[in-house]
Amino acid sequence: MVENSLDIHGDEILYVGDHIYTDVSQSKVHLRWRTALICRELEEEPGRRASLIELINQKEVVGDLFNQLRLALQRRTRERPAQTLAATSMDDQELTESMQKLLIVMQRLDEKIAPMLEADGELFNKRWGYLSRAGLWDKSHLMRQIEKYADIYTSRVSNFLHYTPFMYFRSQEQTLAHDAYSQHDLQLDDGDAYSQHDSQLNGNIIDN
Repeated sequence: MVENSLDIHGDEILYVGDHIYTDVSQSKVHLRWRTALICRELEEEPGRRASLIELINQKEVVGDLFNQLRLALQRRTRERPAQTLAATSMDDQELTESMQKLLIVMQRLDEKIAPMLEADGELFNKRWGYLSRAGLWDKSHLMRQIEKYADIYTSRVSNFLHYTPFMYFRSQEQTLAHDAYSQHDLQLDDGDAYSQHDSQLNGNIIDN
């Protein structure tokens, strides 16, 4: 009846609901409508772990430099040329001292990271942590269900006020492990590539 009265059918309709199984799942499975899930709680998650991720990234950079110096020292003891520019101008003592300094930096970073990892998500919910995360990098079961049944999701219906009724929303491209490096390079080139509206609504947008 809805399709006949509006003269639109199937994926031309975006059904908006706040329950995964009674709203979003049923309209997708039985009616073949596109679906949008409203999840107010997710609005509070972005930015909560930014400082933790920054410290982890810093440790990875320091650890990578440490490993390069370690490899250079190992190759030098076997009379093989160093492969890193950072190590070519250092003697053995300088390499060893630099590695010791980097170890101290990593230990200090660990001292900051460890309590933050333990408390990660507690400010959101002491028992369950974040709704969308399981551990540091993995998705929660709820998040996987949302991705399975909802084409897009957002925290408020009012976020759609920024767009016309003719807007066609697509979910973001699903990335693979080997996509990480190219995406990281793209983010470095583009800087702050995300607009305010993009952060409010999870989906790429095409205006028909």
